[in-house]
Amino acid sequence: MKQFGLSKKERIKRKKEFDFIFSNGEIIFSSNQTFKAVFYFERETEQAVLQAAFAVSKKAGIAVWRNRIKRLMRESFRLNKNILLPFVQEKKTSVQIIFLPNSVNFKKNKKIYLNEVLPQIVEIMNKIKDKI
Repeated sequence: MKQFGLSKKERIKRKKEFDFIFSNGEIIFSSNQTFKAVFYFERETEQAVLQAAFAVSKKAGIAVWRNRIKRLMRESFRLNKNILLPFVQEKKTSVQIIFLPNSVNFKKNKKIYLNEVLPQIVEIMNKIKDKI
């Protein structure tokens, strides 16, 4: 796999997987409560897998803004997945993460940039690493 890529195998796509993670997963917030992640992990699996998904509620704002937030979260994860990937492979753990904006919406943040999203996603990933 590419070091900074995000292949189909690394994405969560099925509704069953989303429902399972939301019902059985743990929630972690960033320090300023702007982003959150719901994650689920299994230890001692056959394959060490790190999968991610990015979701934004329709209540958060217009489609262009929601797509931008998803794109920024995806880019932040893609550039920093090396925080979790070696750890997951070493422990033979399967980790699934869904990233969500918590208090970020179109009314409060008309323009949002990568330098605002990146530290929050990295912080969440470090918290997940500590929990595993």
